[in-house]
Amino acid sequence: MEFYGQGAAYVGQGRMQAMPQQVQAQLAAQQQPPNDEEVARLVQDLQKGDERETALLELSKRRESLQDLAPILWHSFGTIVALIQEIVQIYPQLAQPPTLTATASNRVCNSLALLQCVASHPETRPLFLKAQIPLLLYPFLNTSSAERPFEYLRLTSLGVIGALVKVDDQDVIVFLINTEIIPLCLRIMESGSELSKTVATFIVQKLLLDESGLYYVCDSAHRFYAVANVLSKMVGVLVQSPSIRLLKHVVRCYLRLTEDPRAREVLRQCLPEGLQSDPSLKRLPPSISQSLDEDQTTKRWLGQLLTNLNYR
Repeated sequence: MEFYGQGAAYVGQGRMQAMPQQVQAQLAAQQQPPNDEEVARLVQDLQKGDERETALLELSKRRESLQDLAPILWHSFGTIVALIQEIVQIYPQLAQPPTLTATASNRVCNSLALLQCVASHPETRPLFLKAQIPLLLYPFLNTSSAERPFEYLRLTSLGVIGALVKVDDQDVIVFLINTEIIPLCLRIMESGSELSKTVATFIVQKLLLDESGLYYVCDSAHRFYAVANVLSKMVGVLVQSPSIRLLKHVVRCYLRLTEDPRAREVLRQCLPEGLQSDPSLKRLPPSISQSLDEDQTTKRWLGQLLTNLNYR
């Protein structure tokens, strides 16, 4: 299955290093960017039912090498409609009992990968948002099945939202807050795979780093405690199963929350034990301490967090 995210890069690098040079050269030749005519043909094939699956696969595999793919997808007649059709037609397969197959999930993930391309491009991002297309992904984020087809859907959908929040855009933050993305991310932070948890926490972090996002969470006791409780549970998990990339986003969320006076006072009383120490970080659980040794930035953030909370 085509996999989208950081994990794919690591796996891909390992595979390439293990391959004979002749095979690597053949693969490199296959991965060369297609010419304009080939791109146009593949985009046109999205309109053809019998050709769409192949076109989705080919375009999604090559999307990173095609700088203008997002505008082409958006402005070509019927293309976005075809991608939306791919998404909505599997909604019935999400219902209980779920009938989603790996093949169907893979096909939709290819469609979502193209939408992530659209969400990432500065020209098409505002149009993507204005059309409220991210809402079509929320049913995938709201699933709870741990089976791989569902996990891939959640992860790829999170990738689209993550692409939106990567750029500091007030319109994106307001849209996501108003459409209740935070509760969906909190659910995934509790029960998703490590990679899904990491992307979901990154999204919450980016929302908190915006002033309107911090106000939204801290202005309501219900919303604040919902976020704080999930972050606390994640620290408990990290004590047992360390992950520096996940810890990084969790610590940054906590640090940002301390910039609100009300949240800071509450966190002084309820910071999870796994992060409690003096600012020199000498009394942390060994698993957390070892993770921090891998990332000095996160280590500095945690020290600042403890200073802000007056831990001695």
